[in-house]
Amino acid sequence: MSTKLKVHLSLWLVTLIYAATFSIAKQVMPMYIKPFGFILIRVIVATIGLIVFHRIFIKEKIHDKRDYIKLFVCAIFGVAANMLLFFKGLSITTPINAAVLMMYTPIFVVLFAAIWLKEKVTIQKVVGVLLATFGAVLLIGGRNFNFSSTGVWGDIMVALNAIIYAFFLVYAKSLMQKYHPLTVTLYTFLFGLFIVIPFGFNEFSEIDFIAFQKIIWVYVLFITVGSTFVTYVLSSYALKHASSSLVGTYIYLQPVLATLIAIVFGTDLLTLEKLIFICIVFVGVYFASFKKS
Repeated sequence: MSTKLKVHLSLWLVTLIYAATFSIAKQVMPMYIKPFGFILIRVIVATIGLIVFHRIFIKEKIHDKRDYIKLFVCAIFGVAANMLLFFKGLSITTPINAAVLMMYTPIFVVLFAAIWLKEKVTIQKVVGVLLATFGAVLLIGGRNFNFSSTGVWGDIMVALNAIIYAFFLVYAKSLMQKYHPLTVTLYTFLFGLFIVIPFGFNEFSEIDFIAFQKIIWVYVLFITVGSTFVTYVLSSYALKHASSSLVGTYIYLQPVLATLIAIVFGTDLLTLEKLIFICIVFVGVYFASFKKS
């Protein structure tokens, strides 16, 4: 099998896993596991998996002690804040809304890169950001936008998660160029675990594992191993052998697959109004993220 085919298969699998996460996590939260407790399990399992994988295949050490501070910042934005907000928001909002609002990540990567890395901001990017923002606001509230609605706060948390994760991607860029991506990921999760423990310990201690049905165990295994450890390993492989633009194009498949999976699971309903708002977000993200090569 060629490297090119392996890259595409890796990216496709990552996209499919992430898309399924929105609906599968809803099957577990909050009935069996509350959001913060779920995040603690997810980070523990991913950290253990990364330690084992890194020790066998990567074996790279942090050679500059000053980078530990940067890695701790990465842990705050790349693991703790974004994961806690994402799962808390997902437990409240719908899978389709959450999947589309995650599209804010590439938009804010552009904005943060302009601020942090001094990359040029064009009129096309500005128009794209404004258009995507307009579409997201309509998607969150539709014609009856109301901040008293519980679902709105879930949407806002998911959107904040996307923005925070975008900052992490830009901030971690220098570390990713200095070390192997999985080395940065390992230490990000390791430090993030200690940050997440105070938030998730109480909800973790309330989990009644005996009450889990077999299918719930499968869902938990999928989220903790599949959508965390496996996706990071596959993404790292793809980033090593492919351009960032190719990796970025697969982001646009995620809401489409998430919508189809949500409909199959019966966890969400795609209306004509929502479809129009999703299209507006898509067009905005396209203008903000893509550029001529």
